[in-house]
Amino acid sequence: MKHILFVAALATASPVLAADRPKDVVVYDHTKTVARTVPVTELRCRAVEKPIYGEVTRQGNAAEGALAGMIIGGLLGKGLTGDDNGAAAGAVMGGIVGADKGSKPKTERRIIGYETVEECNNVTVNRKEYVDVYSHSTVRFYIDGKRYVLEFQK
Repeated sequence: MKHILFVAALATASPVLAADRPKDVVVYDHTKTVARTVPVTELRCRAVEKPIYGEVTRQGNAAEGALAGMIIGGLLGKGLTGDDNGAAAGAVMGGIVGADKGSKPKTERRIIGYETVEECNNVTVNRKEYVDVYSHSTVRFYIDGKRYVLEFQK
């Protein structure tokens, strides 16, 4: 209604246009499309290989234990007595103790396999969104058979 009053006031204000009244008056609102960035939270999931741990018992190695015991015992025997006989006695004793300890089974925690599990996280991403917004308006009318178009902002 405001627009029609605007056109009527315009027509009566001008002496040239005062003779004939506007006809077929139509008001149009025009829009334009604009892009805006909107943050969006998404749940993103992926498959992950997760290790499975278990207790594993492995057989002892008496020879390995004996060798280590002999070396350590020989060094200790030589260091305590200061002669080669002490080193030999230490090596024999160390070998016996090392063989005994080395022959016992050992239990250790190890990775025994893998399982695939789904791991999910919230991730914020920016999305483009297109929206129509008001641009301007036009009023179109005829006076004396001539078409007029006026542009304005609401």
